[in-house]
Amino acid sequence: MFTLHSVTYAHPNKDMLFDDISLTVNTHDKIALIGNNGAGKSTLLKIIAGELPVSDGVIKVDIQPYYVPQIFGQYNHLTIAQALRIDRELQALQEILGGHVTDENMSILNDNWDVEVRCTDALRYWELDDLDLNHKMETLSGGQKTKVFLAGISIHQPDLVLLDEPSNHLDVSGRQLLYDFVQSTSSTLVVVSHDRRLLNILDTVCELSKRGITAYGGNYDFYITQKQIEVSALNQDIHSKEKALRKAKEKERETKERQQKLDARGKKKQEKAGVSRIMMNTLRNNAENSSSKAKSVHAEKIGGIAGELHELRATVSDLSKMKFGLNNSSMHKGKVLFTATDVNFSYGATPLWKEKLNIQITSSERIALKGSNGSGKTTLIKLILGDLESMSGTIYHAENKSVYIDQDYSLVDNTLKVYKQAQQFNTTALQEHEIKIRLNRFLFSQEDWDKPCSALSGGEKMRLMLCGLTVNSQSPDLIILDEPTNNLDIQNIEILTAALNEYQGTLIVVSHDESFLEQINIQRAIKL
Repeated sequence: MFTLHSVTYAHPNKDMLFDDISLTVNTHDKIALIGNNGAGKSTLLKIIAGELPVSDGVIKVDIQPYYVPQIFGQYNHLTIAQALRIDRELQALQEILGGHVTDENMSILNDNWDVEVRCTDALRYWELDDLDLNHKMETLSGGQKTKVFLAGISIHQPDLVLLDEPSNHLDVSGRQLLYDFVQSTSSTLVVVSHDRRLLNILDTVCELSKRGITAYGGNYDFYITQKQIEVSALNQDIHSKEKALRKAKEKERETKERQQKLDARGKKKQEKAGVSRIMMNTLRNNAENSSSKAKSVHAEKIGGIAGELHELRATVSDLSKMKFGLNNSSMHKGKVLFTATDVNFSYGATPLWKEKLNIQITSSERIALKGSNGSGKTTLIKLILGDLESMSGTIYHAENKSVYIDQDYSLVDNTLKVYKQAQQFNTTALQEHEIKIRLNRFLFSQEDWDKPCSALSGGEKMRLMLCGLTVNSQSPDLIILDEPTNNLDIQNIEILTAALNEYQGTLIVVSHDESFLEQINIQRAIKL
C-alpha cells in the first residue's frame, strides 16, 4: 500500500522533526500512529497524503490517500460539496440530467452516476441529514465538520484513509458511529488519535519517537502491556547500573586506600634500609605511575557505567519522573456542596431544560456531566460555580474553593512566562527556590522557566496548571473539567489521570472520552 524508507523531515528553519523513519503499511492494515505532542505524527500524515515534501528519504504510495485533517478552518470559505471535491461531479450530473450532455460533463462525471445517492447515504449515516451540500463550512460546528469529512470516505470509497484525531470534536453518538465504521471498513487505515477506545479497535500500534517508529503487533491494550514490560526491564537495568556504579566507586576507594598504605609502608622500609635519595625518587615515581594507571582504569570504568546509567535514565517516561503533591481538600467527605431544587434557565422565551433540575453534589464525589451539544452543560457548570443565577427554583452553595479548567487551559495567562505564571498561584509567599522545585516536579527545567506560556503545547499548559494547584496554599474543594483531554497526547492524558486520581476533593468532568472517565474512577453521571 505504501512504504517510507529512511524518511527525514526538517522544518523550514532547518530544525529536525524526525530522522530516518521507515514504515511499511500493507493492504487492509489498520494502523494506530501514536507519540508525544511534537513527535511529528500530523506532519507524517501530511507527508503520506502528499501535502508536504520529505527532506530526505524515499516515500512510495501506490494510490491517492483520502486525508481527514485535524483542523478544518482552511475550508470555511467553501461549501460542503467543494470541501469534499464533489461539486463539479454534482454539477455535471445535474447538467446531463437536464439535457446538457457534453463530452466535458461526461468526462467530469466519469461514470459516477450514483454520486448523489452516495452523498445522501453518507450524510444520513453521519447524522447530517439536515445539511445541504451547498451549506458553507463556516456555518458548521467542529463536530459537524469532522463528520462531513468522514462522510467523504463513503462518497469517494478510497482504498487508503488517513485520519488525524478524528474523534476530537465528536460527541458520544458520533464517536460510536466512528468506531462502527473503523471496525467495518475494508479500507486501509492510518489513524493518529489519543482516543483509547478507538486505538483498541485498530490492529497495530506504531509509536513515533526520537528513536524512529516502533511497531507493536496488537491494539492499544497490547501496547500498554508491552510498554509495562519494557518499563519494568528498564527499571531493573537502572537498578543494576546504580548498583554497579556504587561497587565501582567503592572498589576505587578501597584500591586508593590500599595503595596509600603500601606506599607509606614501603617508604618506611626504604628509609630504614638507607636507600639513596636517587633510588627513593625512582621508586616513588614508579609508585605514582602505578597509582595513576590504576586511577585511570577506575575512572574509565566509573565513567562508562555513569554514561550508561545516564542514557537509561533519559529513556524513563515523563510520567515516571513526575511528583504531583496535590494536597487534599480540607472539606470533610459527604458535605453538601451544591443543591438545585426545581431549577431551570432560559436564554430566551423557551426554558433550557424540559424538566426542572433537582441535583445534589456532595464533597469527594466524582461525577461525569453528560449531554449532547446544546443540552446546557456549560450553563449548569456556571450555576454550580455561582457565575449564573437560576431563573426558577432555588440553589444552595456551600462555601468552597473551586477551580474551573476548560479544554484550552485558560487559567494559564499567555502573556506571562512560565515562572511568572507559577508565581501567580503563590498565595503563601513560597520562596523562589520552592516554586522552582515544584516546576521541576512538573517537568519544567531551568531552560523552560523563561519560556512564554503562549509557546506551550496543550500538555505543557495542563502540567503548568497542575503545578499551580500545588503552589497554591489550599487545594481546591471542587475541580470542574470541560473536555480536558481534547488537546492532549496519550502521555499527557496519563499524567492528568494520575494527578486526578491522587486528588481527593470533588470532581465534575465533561468528557466524551469514556476510557478517561473510567480511569479517573467516575462514580455517577448527571445526564442533561
